[in-house]
Amino acid sequence: MQFTQIPHPAPTSPADRDAAIADPGFGKVFTDHMVVIDYDAGTGWHDATLGPLQPIPLHPASSVLHYAQEIFEGLKAYRLADGQMALFRPDANAQRFNASAERLAMPTIPEELFIDAVRQLVLKDADWFPQVDGGSLYIRPFMFADEHFLGVRPATKYKFVVILSPAGNYFKSGAPAVSVWVSEYTRAAPGGTGAAKCGGNYAASLVPTGEAFAHGHDQVVFLDAAERKWIEELGGMNLFFVFEDGRMVTPPLRGTILPGITRDSLITLAREQGLDVREEMYSLPQWRADAESGKLVETFACGTAAVVTAVGKVAGRDGEFTIGTGGPGQMTSKLREQLVSIQRGTVEDRHGWVTKLG
Repeated sequence: MQFTQIPHPAPTSPADRDAAIADPGFGKVFTDHMVVIDYDAGTGWHDATLGPLQPIPLHPASSVLHYAQEIFEGLKAYRLADGQMALFRPDANAQRFNASAERLAMPTIPEELFIDAVRQLVLKDADWFPQVDGGSLYIRPFMFADEHFLGVRPATKYKFVVILSPAGNYFKSGAPAVSVWVSEYTRAAPGGTGAAKCGGNYAASLVPTGEAFAHGHDQVVFLDAAERKWIEELGGMNLFFVFEDGRMVTPPLRGTILPGITRDSLITLAREQGLDVREEMYSLPQWRADAESGKLVETFACGTAAVVTAVGKVAGRDGEFTIGTGGPGQMTSKLREQLVSIQRGTVEDRHGWVTKLG
C-alpha cells in the first residue's frame, strides 16, 4: 500500500525537540507525525497517510465511545551501535494485534502493512530518539471503531493509527526493584478478553492500580477470578519466579493473561542456558512460603515498557513479605542484560528477532 505523505505545517524546532527528549519519562512526549489507515467493510484497508500528529475528529455516536471496540500494541524502536534504527520482533506484535482484533470482532490488518506503517513512522521521526540511559522510541499502534451508530453489533468502519513517544524509565521511582500490591479485584476471567490487548482490560485495572499507589507500591498483582489464589500477572507485565534449585516458573497462558512477547523471549533465552523453565500455576500462599523459606530467590516482571524489572516486596491486606534481598537477583540481571544486548545490537541476534530499518 502506498502512503500519502502530508507535510507538517509547523514541525517542532530542533531546540524544543532536544529539550523535550532530554528527560522524557514515559508516555508524556510525542513526536511530530502519525500514521492513519482507514478501513471499511466494502473496500478493506485504504487511504494510508503519514502526516502531522493531530486530533482525530469523532462523531458523538462513534461506536468506540459506546461499545469499546478498541485494541492496541506496544513495541519499541532502538538505535543500534552503527546508528541504524531497529525493531524487536515486530512480527510478533503484528500477530498479537490481529489476535486481539479477532477477539473483539474487528478486522485484521496484514502483518506486512502493520510493520511497514511502524517502519515509515520511526524513520520519519528518528531524530526524536532520546539519548538518555535506556532510551527508546515507544511505538503505539492502535485501532478503533469509528462508524457512528447506536446498536450492539460490530462496526463496519475502523481507523488504524500509529504514534511515537520518546521514552526513558517506565517506573517513576527508578528503584532497582519494585514493590507490588496484591489486589482483591480480578483482571480477567476464563472466556473473557484477558488475552487481548484492549483498552477495557486496562480501564478495569485502574482502580486496583490506584489502590496499590495509595498504599505506596509501584504496581498491582492480579489473582485468578475463580479461586482468588493463583497468580496471573501485574497490571501490565508478566511474572517469573526463580528458585534456588534452578527452576524458573511463569503462570501459563490460559486465556486470562496477555501473551507477552518479552515473556516469550525470556523463556527462549533461559532454556538455551539449560534452565528448567516451567509454565505452571503458582499460588499466592506458595509465593509467600517459598520467599520466607528461601526456596524462592527472585521474582521479576517483564514487558515491553519496563523490559525486565525485579520485584523486591509483595504486600496485601494479609501483610507483606520480601523476596531474596529485596533487590535484583543474579538471574534477573543476567536475563535483562542478554535481552537488552540483543535489542541494542551489541551481541549476535541468533533468532532473527531484530529488524533493522536502515
